[in-house]
Amino acid sequence: VEAPPPEVAVTSDEPSPTAAAPAAVDACALVTKKEAEELAGTKLDDAVPVRESCTYTAPVSGPTAQVEVFVGDGAKKYLDIERELGHELRPLAGVGDETYVSLEAAFVNRSGLWVAVRLVRLNDPEENREPLEGIARTVAGRI
Repeated sequence: VEAPPPEVAVTSDEPSPTAAAPAAVDACALVTKKEAEELAGTKLDDAVPVRESCTYTAPVSGPTAQVEVFVGDGAKKYLDIERELGHELRPLAGVGDETYVSLEAAFVNRSGLWVAVRLVRLNDPEENREPLEGIARTVAGRI
C-alpha cells in the first residue's frame, strides 16, 4: 500500500524530518530519453512516468526494447527478488554507497535511496553489462 504524496515542503521553510523522500526524486530525470536509447541501442518512445517509475518503450514497429527506472521501495524490492532468485549480481565498486549490476539491470543505493534501471532487449545479455555499469554511474551522480 502506497502512502499518499506528502503535503508539506511547498509552504514550509522548516527542514523535513526525513532526509530524502523517494517521492521527491523524478525517475524520468535520472535516465534521459537519449541515455535510455543509448542503453537500449534503438530509438524509444517518450517516457511514461507512473508514481516512482519511468518507462521508455520501443515503437511497435520494433525492435523490441524497453528501459524501466524504479525509485525507492520498488527498486529495493526488485533487488531483493533478484537475490532470492539467485541471479548473479556483481558489485560495482566506487559507485554510490552500494551498487550491483546483473545482465539485465543496475541497482544503485545512495544515501539510503535505491534506484533500479532495468533493460529489456533481445540480444546476448553479456553485451548489456558494460552499458548498465555506465548508466549506474550516471544515476549515482544524479541522486
